[in-house]
Amino acid sequence: MKHIFIVNTVAGEHSCLKEVEKAIANESEVIDYELFTPDSAKDNVAQIKAYLEAHPDEEVRFYACGGDGTLNKVASGIYGYPNASLAVLAYGSGNDYIKYYADLQTFRNVENTMHGTEKRVDIMKVNDRFALNATHFGLDSVVAKMMNKIRRYPIIGGKMCYPIAVFRAFLTGMRTKCTVYADGEKLNDGKICLCTIANGKYVGGSYLCAPRSLNDDGWLEVCLIKPVSRIKFALLKKYYTNGTHLDNPKFAKYVVYRKAKQVVIEGGKGFCVSLDGEILEGERIVVENKQQAIRFVVPEITDNR
Repeated sequence: MKHIFIVNTVAGEHSCLKEVEKAIANESEVIDYELFTPDSAKDNVAQIKAYLEAHPDEEVRFYACGGDGTLNKVASGIYGYPNASLAVLAYGSGNDYIKYYADLQTFRNVENTMHGTEKRVDIMKVNDRFALNATHFGLDSVVAKMMNKIRRYPIIGGKMCYPIAVFRAFLTGMRTKCTVYADGEKLNDGKICLCTIANGKYVGGSYLCAPRSLNDDGWLEVCLIKPVSRIKFALLKKYYTNGTHLDNPKFAKYVVYRKAKQVVIEGGKGFCVSLDGEILEGERIVVENKQQAIRFVVPEITDNR
């Protein structure tokens, strides 16, 4: 098997290239590998596709070395290629998708990942793009835009950028004009506070937005929060964080939850969604789930991880 490490050299607060090189050097067995350090997200996907087109009969495992954005690009690159699988070395500022399985350190062990178990997982096709973990919008897309703007700044970047972005969105992004349809059912009356369409369970580092999600069942988990006051949102936030918002009767009239195969979002000019933290703009967004279309590697869990 060929092992290709896709290294986001600006993931998190600093480049993870040295950590990846050190981890490979400490590997106990000799492996056939290459390091890719693409200059941009577009180059990332193109480089992966070019390699797979040139090696159609070679079994290849791609390691997304970074955060959810890197994972998104690698998953997008391998989609449709049956000889490719996807693994993660979690060195980003946000690693939400892997929380479905285990903690961060489990996904930083090269040897355990190399000898991990492949699981077939779903991926969302969002217009002509993809999302592995979540497609979210409203307050969440305001947060994502702000995070992309400030994540490289000193002091407020890295781990601090998400809470800062949430605070800014709390002041400016509480109502977004759009209409959401889940398998044809209209879920709202033209405005939302936020909406998450998920295959994973977490967004934003700690928010358990989709506690009932199964990432291989072919269903999208749709959680829409209707417009609420800032005070009501502040009260709801605690339950949205710990994943009990779907069952709390205090917020039943504000929370709309559905399982769906397809979600259509009709927004206005300048409307955007966040795909695993990457921004996609469009007045009409169609999200379709592609069941078990990605071979995802879950590392072995050992006592010395």
